Amino acid sequence: MDGDSPRPPRRPEREGSYNYDIESMDGSGAGGVPPWRPQNGSSEALLRYDDGGGAGDRGSTYEPLLRKRTMNTTSQIAIVGANVCPIESLDYEVVENDLFKQDWRSRKKKQIFQYVVLKWSLVLLIGLLTGVVGFFNNLAVENIAGLKLLRTSDLMLEGRYIKAFFVYGGCNLVLAASAAAICAYIAPAAAGSGIPEVKAYLNGVDAYSILAPSTLFVKIFGSILGVSAGFVLGKEGPMVHTGACIANLLGQGGSRKYHLTCNWLRYFKNDRDRRDLITCGSAAGVAAAFRAPVGGVLFALEEAASWWRSALLWRTFFTTAVVAVVLRGLIEFCRSGKCGLFGQGGLIMFDLSSTVATYSTPDLIVIIVLGIIGGIFGGLFNFLLDKILRVYSIINERGAPFKILLTITISVITSMCSYGLPWLAACTRCPVDAVEQCPTVGRSGNYKNFQCPPGYYNDLASLFFNTNDDAIRNLFSNGTATEFRMSSLFIFFTAIYCLGLVTYGVAVPSGLFIPVILAGATYGRIVGTLLGSISDLDPGLFALLGAASFLGGTMRMTVSVCVILLELTNDLPMLPLVMLVLLISKTIADNFNKGVYDQIVVMKGLPFMEAHAEPYMRHLVAGDVVSGPLITFSGVEKVGNIVHALRITGHNGFPVVDEPPITETPELVGLVTRSHLLVLLNSKNFMKGRVKTSGSFVLRRFGAFDFAKPGSGKGLKIEDLDFTDEEMEMYVDLHPITNTSPYTVVETMSLAKAAILFRELGLRHLLVVPKAPDRPPIVGILTRHDFMPEHIHSLFPNLNPHKYHSASMAG
Repeated sequence: MDGDSPRPPRRPEREGSYNYDIESMDGSGAGGVPPWRPQNGSSEALLRYDDGGGAGDRGSTYEPLLRKRTMNTTSQIAIVGANVCPIESLDYEVVENDLFKQDWRSRKKKQIFQYVVLKWSLVLLIGLLTGVVGFFNNLAVENIAGLKLLRTSDLMLEGRYIKAFFVYGGCNLVLAASAAAICAYIAPAAAGSGIPEVKAYLNGVDAYSILAPSTLFVKIFGSILGVSAGFVLGKEGPMVHTGACIANLLGQGGSRKYHLTCNWLRYFKNDRDRRDLITCGSAAGVAAAFRAPVGGVLFALEEAASWWRSALLWRTFFTTAVVAVVLRGLIEFCRSGKCGLFGQGGLIMFDLSSTVATYSTPDLIVIIVLGIIGGIFGGLFNFLLDKILRVYSIINERGAPFKILLTITISVITSMCSYGLPWLAACTRCPVDAVEQCPTVGRSGNYKNFQCPPGYYNDLASLFFNTNDDAIRNLFSNGTATEFRMSSLFIFFTAIYCLGLVTYGVAVPSGLFIPVILAGATYGRIVGTLLGSISDLDPGLFALLGAASFLGGTMRMTVSVCVILLELTNDLPMLPLVMLVLLISKTIADNFNKGVYDQIVVMKGLPFMEAHAEPYMRHLVAGDVVSGPLITFSGVEKVGNIVHALRITGHNGFPVVDEPPITETPELVGLVTRSHLLVLLNSKNFMKGRVKTSGSFVLRRFGAFDFAKPGSGKGLKIEDLDFTDEEMEMYVDLHPITNTSPYTVVETMSLAKAAILFRELGLRHLLVVPKAPDRPPIVGILTRHDFMPEHIHSLFPNLNPHKYHSASMAG
């Protein structure tokens, strides 16, 4: 957009946009500026359209679902796990009221030391528990899937191929149906990867039950059942969600619902500390899934967390180090054969360090080709996944039985492909110099016998008839340039690419890392074989680079993926090539669409705030998008007014304004939250007259922990409180619980600048104050909803965001 283009006009008040439930309002607001609150303290005020963090949004008719709707997708409900749920916003701001100040003044060095020790103890526990859960997941998958494959192989050796298929497909069907049933009926939010939800939470979005104990339970066991069922999915994404759930459970002091609580964890009953713990949990999940502790830290920094500081870096590093130690100890224990079928295939570690990576200029040309292919395939994968998820949402909306039916259908298709496609491959004679036993019998390995006679193996069965981890290991194996036929690789790539697309979105905890690595490693081997005449690199190294290119093209992560792959393969000399291929694939794919997790966040309707402001926001000011008028409370307010406002709104923040006779002119005191108001009203220490007190009763009666944020869904609700007519006419002093230093911006600040401030500070409410001194002390409140593109476009239909974006890019 040209610099001299006029700023879009202030939008008119929209008829029907506000909830006109409060009695006797005069509706005198004009031009988006709220009328001043009546001086008599009555409830004659207008309601603000959206709080951006309310618990109900009863006036909203918007339902953001995965399939396309002509509606705003930024309201307070969204689809998580194919289930419409309410959304709360998180508030990382320090509430500096009288109680907070007294608490910090009264804290002794012993209590501060106790807080620090507890925080480090919690991150230690998060690392221990996540490491144990990660090991348990791999142990269970290896044994369940191993028994299934072993029984099928035994039947095939006997020539009973039809019975073998029914045993194989039947086991997959039972496992898939079990995973879908517990997911659909117990915790729908556990479906999918979980990384988009964790990413949204760390951005400030608290969608219902995404970190609940039931979600943790289903995430663990649903992931085990889903991976064991032979689906083309991974347990790495769910492990990130699992680590976050463990951190959340510890951070909120346990679960009151399941009678698992610890009062000594009351220090962490706030969004700030829980955010830090959940960041550590997400890093621990990656470390447990890939045995990549440094990669876990970088994943949390690059992809998951929206807010970072040096102290958090130390804690996440410590957490992932604990995970690495736990896994190493448990793996050593299993080397003695005490873990059943759990072997080297349990925790994926694809050691390529024995391959000497020497590369020249022709090799770099091949790497560039791989990067371009990865970017194209990655962009296409994200595009097709978007379309498929929108179709799946129509099915999933019909209820749990349809979710289970969809999962069973995909399971049958997957079983038919895994068992049927290897029959298309011809048998290959075992190499004379094979290091491993050929054909492989009774265990995982490179040379699967399948239907072949003794001394021969089926190369396609070596990929299909294994766990996903073992298939990747076979593709990454070095010194096996002639092991796989080109036709087999093409068939496997096509099948994995398509199955990965249709599998993600069913009601099973499922990750995208493994399908993407499988597909990328396959076409990496294909390219390496085709261009082998001009390159000296081993096909296993080409498989690694292909996996890197596809990861960069789909997920658009660079640093963390690079380190994760190097930790997986123990092949540091490949660092420059992996970096190059990641940069190329990400650059190519960015021209088509967003990263896969960013797309899913949008599809779920989660109001995620990007790190940068959109260019069209520079042409708007904060006052343009403030939805007003709004409710304010006096410093000493009538109980009836507060109760009435809380009952008819879902808002979580209310400005407090002192008025005459308490002050000479109207004066903004600060902001009071719904949860604090409910705790104060529940005490029923009211006054008969409208007189400002010293707040001594509140300071004596309450401590800072009485106003601490409880676990999800466990706080007081206005419906829980009951008041007599006499109490409704009494007054309460709000000064002791009012945040006297809320963040404010002047109404003429550009919306882009306000959006950056809002995100960087992790705010829930941003107060907008007037430019002129002779106006009321507050114009309105900006919340997360007000920065969403759909909301802005609804206010300014003539504003073309794409035009501004294109002009900005051209400039």
